[in-house]
Amino acid sequence: MQVLLALITGLVVGFLFALLKLPIPAPPALAGIMGIVGIYLGFRLFEWVQHFF
Repeated sequence: MQVLLALITGLVVGFLFALLKLPIPAPPALAGIMGIVGIYLGFRLFEWVQHFF
């Protein structure tokens, strides 16, 4: 449910930023978005590995 709410919130915010002709508050390219995903996955991986040591 949280993922769906986050997606809806992002869509609304993105729409409003475009409507008001403001710069998008997110990485403008797929590489930037993948960097954010990588940071999150690295954090989760550390937490997972930490349980074994």
